[in-house]
Formats: sequence, C-alpha cells, structure tokens
Amino acid sequence: MSGNQITEFITNEKGNTLSERLNELVPKTENLDILVGYFYISGFYQIYKSLEKVEKVRILIGLNTEAQVADAIQGNLEIQFESAKKVKDTISKKYIDEVAIAEDDADVEQGMFKFVEWLKSGKLQIKIYDKAPLHAKLYIFTFDQNQIDPGRVITGSSNLTRSGLKDNLEFNVELKNSKDYEYALDNFNALWKEAIDISQNLNDTISEKTHLNNEITPYQLYLKFLYEYFKEDLTADTEIEDYTPEGYLELEYQKQAVVNAKKIVEEYGGVFISDVVGLGKTYITARLINTLGGKTLVIASPALISKDNPGSWANVLMEFGVRGYDCESVGMLERILERGVDKYDNIVIDESHNFRNEATISFERLSEICRSKKVILVSATPFNNQPKDLLAQIKLFQNSRKSNIPGVQNLEAYFSSLNSRIRKLDRKNNYDEYMRIVKENAQDIRNNILKYLMVRRTRTEIEKYYSEDLKKQGLKFPKVHDPNSIFYQFDSKEDEAFNKTISFIENFKYSRYVPLLYYTGEELTERDKVSQRNMLTFMKMLLLKRFESSLYAFRKTIERFIRSYELMIDQFDEGNVYVSKKSANKVFQLLEENRIEEIMDLVEQEKVEFYKSKDFEKSFRNHLEYDSGLLKELYATWEVIDRDVKLETFIDKLKADPILNSSKLIIFTESKETANYLSSEIEERLGEKVLNYTGDSATALRIEVINNFDAKARNKENTYRILVTTEVLAEGVNLHQSNVVINYDIPWNPTRLMQRVGRINRVDTKFDDIYTYNFFPSVQSNDLLRLQEAAEAKIKMFVELLGNDARLLTEGEEIKSNELFDKLSSKETIIGEEAEESELKYLIAIKDIRDKNTELFSQIKNLPKKSRSARRLSDQSGNLLTFFKKGKLDKFVISDTKETQELGFLDAIKLFECDKNTKRVSIPSSFYEQIKMNKKYFEEITTEEIGMSLETRTGALDRKILKRLNSNTVKKFDGFTDEQEEYIELVKTKIDEGALPKNLAKRIWEKMRDMMDALEIVRLLQKEISPNLLKDTQSQAKESISNVKEVILSEYFE
Repeated sequence: MSGNQITEFITNEKGNTLSERLNELVPKTENLDILVGYFYISGFYQIYKSLEKVEKVRILIGLNTEAQVADAIQGNLEIQFESAKKVKDTISKKYIDEVAIAEDDADVEQGMFKFVEWLKSGKLQIKIYDKAPLHAKLYIFTFDQNQIDPGRVITGSSNLTRSGLKDNLEFNVELKNSKDYEYALDNFNALWKEAIDISQNLNDTISEKTHLNNEITPYQLYLKFLYEYFKEDLTADTEIEDYTPEGYLELEYQKQAVVNAKKIVEEYGGVFISDVVGLGKTYITARLINTLGGKTLVIASPALISKDNPGSWANVLMEFGVRGYDCESVGMLERILERGVDKYDNIVIDESHNFRNEATISFERLSEICRSKKVILVSATPFNNQPKDLLAQIKLFQNSRKSNIPGVQNLEAYFSSLNSRIRKLDRKNNYDEYMRIVKENAQDIRNNILKYLMVRRTRTEIEKYYSEDLKKQGLKFPKVHDPNSIFYQFDSKEDEAFNKTISFIENFKYSRYVPLLYYTGEELTERDKVSQRNMLTFMKMLLLKRFESSLYAFRKTIERFIRSYELMIDQFDEGNVYVSKKSANKVFQLLEENRIEEIMDLVEQEKVEFYKSKDFEKSFRNHLEYDSGLLKELYATWEVIDRDVKLETFIDKLKADPILNSSKLIIFTESKETANYLSSEIEERLGEKVLNYTGDSATALRIEVINNFDAKARNKENTYRILVTTEVLAEGVNLHQSNVVINYDIPWNPTRLMQRVGRINRVDTKFDDIYTYNFFPSVQSNDLLRLQEAAEAKIKMFVELLGNDARLLTEGEEIKSNELFDKLSSKETIIGEEAEESELKYLIAIKDIRDKNTELFSQIKNLPKKSRSARRLSDQSGNLLTFFKKGKLDKFVISDTKETQELGFLDAIKLFECDKNTKRVSIPSSFYEQIKMNKKYFEEITTEEIGMSLETRTGALDRKILKRLNSNTVKKFDGFTDEQEEYIELVKTKIDEGALPKNLAKRIWEKMRDMMDALEIVRLLQKEISPNLLKDTQSQAKESISNVKEVILSEYFE
C-alpha cells in the first residue's frame, strides 16, 4: 500500500496514523465523543496529555464486542436493575484483570491515575451500550466556538487502543462535512441516553480494587501474604472422615497432618511423615491410608510387623480399621517382587532413612516396588545433613531428572550443585566455612524441596499452636529434662593410659587390615584401593568406639587384634597373605546403617583370597611387626589398671541416685560385649535381675522386652526393672513403661540419642517426666566446670582423631567437636527441636483470622493482585520486597537500587510481619525501577534450562548407556521389530528422566560395555530392566502445567 497518494483514509502507515491526526484535531476540540468496541485503561497514558485542554470526553463502549459481558447478559436485552448491576460487575472484573497485567511503569500508572482523576471530576464519562449489537468505531470532535467548522468525524476500524491508534494496519476516514458531523453527534447522543453509566463503577473499581489503591496498610499486606502463601492449605483444611479406635485420642494436630499429607501425596506421588519422635507418626499414617483408599504394602523392620509388638504396623492398622494391607519385613524385598506388586496402590516405608544409599541392590528392589505407587516415607530423621541422603528417598516416587517439584525439575542437578559447594572445602582446615555451607544447604533444601514434600512438626510447636485441643483432650506431653552428665574420673595413671591410647589409635598402621595397599603384583582397581583406605578408617573408628564403650570391650578387641596379627605374620612367613575383599566392600554399607556388630562378624569370619608374600612390599612385614608390638604394649598398659572406673562410677550412681534406684531403666550401648559385661556386673553387684537384649538374642526374648517395658503390652509383666540393650532396640519398639534412658557410651550422633530416648518419650506415656543420663570421660576433680572442660577436651580428642573422616563417627551428622558435648547435654537434641522457626506459626495465624474474624478474612482475600504498601523499617531502608508465583512455585525477591537477591519464606515473612497499628508511608518513584529489577531476577531464577547437553542432563552411567543406544550400532540396525524399536525409545526416555536406580545402571553398563550386537543389547535391557521401572511415577500424572508468572504483592521499606 502506497503512502504517497493524497487520501482521506487514515491507515496508520508512516506519517498517517490515527494518533497523529487526533493530536492535530484535539487542540481545537471542546468536547470529544468516542464510540468503540475496546478501550484499555492501561493505554490511557498515550493520549491523556493531548486531551488536557478538552473540556469533556465521553466514551461509549459497544456491548457486543465484550465477550464476557455478552455471556453475562445473554438473552436479557431488556435490562433490569439486577442485570445492569451484573453488567457493571462484569466490566469491573475485566478492568481489574487489565490493570493487574498492566506494565509496572511510572508513565503507564500515571495515565491510569489521570483516568481516575478525570472520572472523579466529571471531565471523563464512560457508558456501555447494551440494547443491541454495536460494532461501530466513531470519533466525534466538537470544536470550540472560535472554529469555523462545528466539528469533525473519524470513523473506520480503529479501537481506542495503542494498536488501533498506531500499530495496526487500519482503515479510517475523516468526514469534514457538517451534516455528517451533526448526524453522527445526534445518533451518538441517542445511544448515549440509553446506555449504562459505568463511570462511578470504574472509578471505585480502579481506586479500591486494583493495586493502584493507595490505602492498603502494611498489616493488610502482611495478612495478604499469609493468605496467598497458605491458600492451598486453607482450601485443603477440611474434616477428614476416618475411624478413631477406642483408647486413641482424636487429636487435631494428627488430623491436620493427614490433610496435609494427602494433599502432598496426591500432588507429588509421595510424602515424608516426619514429625519428631513420639508424636504418633504410625497413627497419622494409618489414618492417611484410610483416606487414600486402595491396597497398601507396609515395609518395616521385623519387630515392627510382628503382632507380638503392640505398636507394630500390623496391630495399629488393624485397630484403625484399615482394609487391604500387607506388612512385610525390610529384608524380604526380593520375595515381595517375586509375588508381584501390581495389587498395591500405596507403599509405606518405615524408617525410610535406612534407604539413603541408592547404590545397593536393596534400593534397586525398593525402587521397583514403589514405581507407579503412592509412597509414604515414615522417618523422624530423613535428612541428616547430607543432601544425597534425601535425594535417594525422593527417587522412590519422583524421577530424578523429570520431577514435578516446583522449580526443581532436575533433582540430580540440584543436589549435585549442593554437593559441589561442600566438595570445594576442606572439612578439617576450613571447618567454620564448611559448617556454614552445610547449614546453607540444609536451609536451601527446606525452602526448595521439603516444603513441598514433608509433614514435620516439633513437640514445642504442637504444644504452642494446638494447646486448646490438647487441653480439651486431656493430653499433656511429659517434661523432658536436660540430660544428666555422669563423669567417670580418671586418676593420673588412668589418664596417662587414656592419652597413650589416643596416641596409639592415631599412629597405628592398621597394616593387617589394609594389605592390598602394600601389594606390588597386578595393579589394583581404584575401587579396591578405595575399599582398603575405607577399611583403615573403619578400624581406627572401631578401636575408638570400643575404647570409649568399656574397658572390657576394648581389652577383648585388643586381644583379638593381637591374635589376628600373629596369625597374619605366621602366614606371611610361610609365603601367604590372606585378604578379605568382599568383607571390605560391604563394611561401609553396614557402617552407614550403624550395624557395628555385623561388621565385626565379617572381619572375624575371614572370608579370604590368598596372595603370595613375595608380591608385597618389604615394609608390609615391618609394619605388621610394628603394629603387633604396639598392640601388646597397649594391652600391657591397661592390664596393670586394677579397676574399671566407668563401671564403678555407674554402680555408685545406680545406688545413690533416687531416680535410678526406683525407676525402670533402659541402658543403651553400641557394643554387645559391653552389654553382656554390664548385665553380668549389675546382677552381681546389685543383686537384681537384668534383661539383656542384643542382636544375638533369641526372638522369644523380645516378647519379654515388650511385656516388661512396653506400656501397651497385652500381657504386662514386672519381672525386670533394668534392660540393657544395643542399637537393636533404638528403633521399632516402645519401652514406655520406663521413663529413664542411660547412654553408657557416648551417642556420637545426636540423632541417635533422640531415637533412643524416643523409645520412652511417647505421646501416650503415663509419665510426667523423662530423664536421660550420659557418660563422659574426665579427670579427677571436685569442680563441676573442670569436669566438664576435661570431658569436652577428651571428646575433642576422639573426634579430631578421625580428621576429615569424623562424619563416620557421628554417622553423617556434621558437628563441631567443641559443640558435641553441648548437643548431647541439651533436651532440644532429645526432642528433635530445630533451632529455626517453622511455617506452622504463620499458618495458624491466618487460620485463626479465617475462623474468628471472617470479615477481615474476606477483606484480605479480596485485596487485588499486585497489592503494594510501604512502611518504615530502618535496617531495610530503600529495599523493595516482592512475592512472586509461577504455578505452585513461590519466590521472594528483595532489591535496593543496585542489587537483587532471593529470600527464603522465613526471612521474607519476618520483613512483612507487622501489627495493625503500623503506618503506611508513600511509595517513592524508585519503586518502578526496583520492581523491574525484581521481575528480571525472578525471570532468571525460574527459567528452566532449555537444550541442556547430555552431560549436564544425565548421570555418568546413564550417559554412557544412552550414548550406546544412540550409536549407529543400535540406531541404524534394521533388524528390530516395531515393538523392539518402541521398547528402545521407552528405555531411552526413562533413562533420560532418571528412572533407573544407580545399581541397575551400573550392572547394565558393565555388561553392555563390550557388546556390539544390537539384538544382544536389547535382550540385555529386557532381562535387566523390570517392566515396573518403565512405568510412570504417580507424580508424572500430576505434572504442573501452569507456567504463568505473577507478581502477588510488594512492600517498600523506607
């Protein structure tokens, strides 16, 4: 189309736009009347300046072009009062939505403020015509009296929008004849007379129901934040219909847990039930199963599926009326698969933290069982500071590279990034920085992962926020006292022996247990080298733990070491060296599960391979002699010590302490030798029967444990007052006929202390008080502070002895050596309290407003999108905090005029939190630049990486398998059937999603590595990959489809 010819048409071509022509006509216009189909308030800033001198502007909108309005009044052309109101309400909603999506720009908003100002003054009036379809576009200019012409008319295709005025190719014509002007004005006036006036409605709507409302207070904004953040929880907060058995309390906090867990499992395919020990996780899970329906498989330790155990899953599920369930031992995974799992809808895994190692055959089998099911993971401690622990458990219900967790589609990449922060640091030499990153990682995981997947409350929270219900139910949690420290005091001779032992453990070569490190024959694989180094670390830790446990256990261990070394030296001199490779490889798996006694059995069984002595370095024989000499010297050092100071201290305490000599006692030790020794000594010295239960005990003895120490035992007995046991009873059994736990050796991992005390600290205990006693080595002193300082120093010696391997001693928990004593002496450790606040406080706050002040709740609910306010907050002066959403993903971004950063929920809410008397201040002009900064930052952190390389997207083994399946060997093979081709594509998709367990991927690659036959490769895949693992997870059916990015609200701090 040519713009050169002279024409009366206005087409929006260069130099011929409707906007330009309006600006030419407006200066001589007194009144402007506009009839259009569309009108956008957000575009008003483009024309209002040219209309400043116009006395009156009337805009008439044709109803037929507003689809929402047409739908609202369809069939009601004869408008009555209620219908007119409906029209206004629908128009209001349209303009509320328009303002909400308007650009956050000073000019745009100034135009909208001017629009409201002119509506209030009467300069601008707007009506909507509803009597008949009206699709005209008409601009009538009534000139002032100084003009010769009465006015002009422009008619055509342009609406009063930026597109209509400038951007679109349009056809409009200017009519200059006065008769055309008069005809148009008369008809406009006739239509205007019949139209519905929406001026006041629009004025009220924009001033009060959009973010341009400048009267939203900081307190209202704080409550709006709570409402928007907890909206799903408020929606799901409904009564659940289930059965509460006789003898059980219908507790609100447990019911709320069921509501939350159901929402999580239905959205993400799995849930962590992780209330702290003793709050009734088994009862919560039973009620959850009832609400989910379907058939359920519970996988738990043998003790927790036995009908002889009152608190077992079998008994609890039966009592709660759960239908269609099976309970199986955690050691029977292979048998479960052989029988088939298609009949199950839900899988419950008790103590799920025991499956944190995904590189095992057990994890592979469990993955196969869980695939496509709803998965309920029950554990008070699923996350023990190591990110990979949690990832393994999440993989049981989420694909690791195609999750539907908001903002974290690639879980492996996310957790790898956390691990990389740790790997860069030396734990021993840069400990403070190391611990800072550990804590940051934990917070990051809570903010980005656990908030979507976990139900967890502490006892303090329950007491605080459910106090009314607890009181009504007559339930009072027992008072947990700070642990009592029992210091056994070395005399000077014993202290010298102690220090010599620590030096020995540090300088000992451990050569007998790491022979392959001296091997000069065929080069070892890296796996064998790592295995031998791991064995060295383990043996060092074993000696350390035995030494701290009891003098008796330590002497027995040293005796075995001496015999073992003598045998090794004799065999070496005969030309042979025996190596227990298989045992070494299994040690660390058992170590992770704290199965110390089983490790010792493996070490002593000597399942060996033989090597020739001549293939070892000469230093090996020398080191064997050196170690053997040290062992005999150490044994002799303790042989002359004529007392067991720890035992003597304990016996004296048992006699003198009124709590210990009158209560039922649970005594824990990690060593079965210590347990046997203690039981025998207590019986002999106190003259009363002791029930001794270790991993070697007969199953029938467990019944005696239950009858004498479980408060819900059917056949209660009082034959025994004292129970001595190992970690075998630290999980899976309730011992709450007692209210006293004694830790005879140091529970190096504070979480284990919590689990031990959790055996007596139950929600249904009859006791008002819970007591704990811990033993610590010290030196002779009458001063308590000196005793404590000496104990702390000795603990530090133990921990630092292992250097970078100290995590093995504390079972993965990162603890400073100088903090361990304080942690073990704190009741917060026992009850599993976390230092930081949780979200529960704020959820309860908005629920209380909903339940007790519905008027305020309704007012908050109806505050507009992009609500904003401002207040004084001196330490945040100049900052703008914005709450964003993308589907289910919440983000909180704060900026000053230079920098932008993300905050977690708790950091953000503490800035929004204020009371109703907090005054609002004016929002400055810098707001617009800062909101743009926040939006840009939000865009950056929520934009998923598109086109990631294979190396970035997948794990190493998966990557190798995929490359082989994409190679010409497979890709260009023409002998596949259609079904085989479909199968290969399905396998590739599942590998890409991260669906294969690591152990399976490793096994496949080891066999596939040298295969060159395409059909052989397919047969391998079909043999190794269970069809279950190729099914979709539950969560894949629930993948979030919403990618809408929204500004929810903002607050400026002066």
